[in-house]
Amino acid sequence: MGHAVGDVLGLAAGVAVSPLPIVAIILVLATPQGRRNGTLFALGWVVGLAALGALMLAVGGTGGASAHKHPATWVGALKLALGALLVLFGARQWRRRPKDASQAQLPKWMAAIDHFTPVKILGLGLLLSAGNLKNAPLTIAAGASISSAGLPVPQQIGTLAIFVVIASLGVLAPLAVYVVMGERARSMLGSWRDWAARHNVAVLAVLFFVLGLKLLGDGISVLAG
Repeated sequence: MGHAVGDVLGLAAGVAVSPLPIVAIILVLATPQGRRNGTLFALGWVVGLAALGALMLAVGGTGGASAHKHPATWVGALKLALGALLVLFGARQWRRRPKDASQAQLPKWMAAIDHFTPVKILGLGLLLSAGNLKNAPLTIAAGASISSAGLPVPQQIGTLAIFVVIASLGVLAPLAVYVVMGERARSMLGSWRDWAARHNVAVLAVLFFVLGLKLLGDGISVLAG
């Protein structure tokens, strides 16, 4: 199990560093029912990651590894494809980055968060985790890695739970600060929001490149092994 956890730690960290979802939960926390809405957003986020990871475990089952504990060929092919996809997204993000970070603009839908119902906020958290162009491939890759480790089902579930917890730290941190500090957290969270908004595109481009290259390397290693 330790080897499987080691394989997914980097992927989980990549999911945790998600500027746009961090901005989103800070905006959610600024709504009149901030604590309730922030909790719903975080719940949607966790459920999205867990559901996508569990789907990959179900697809791979306990047969994702050979008798010699070597990942199956499909795992290598999947990582290779996901890695190439992330590298392409990284190139696209880098070309789109604003030359002046202060000119960066947030998606227009964020201006309407104040009017989101609790169901919409829950759905937003789920969408930004399981439906995100960076987070979904990383979560799928993590599920494939866990499946390919040849672990029994309880250990697979435990490893996935560790992945989800670490991958959720970026979103849970603002919620924890808000719960502990209350209204005093507004200025601190505002600074986090502004920094994430300014550097969202550049941070994502770098993460796409680095994590894409990691998955490409993992895929080549599996296929060549």
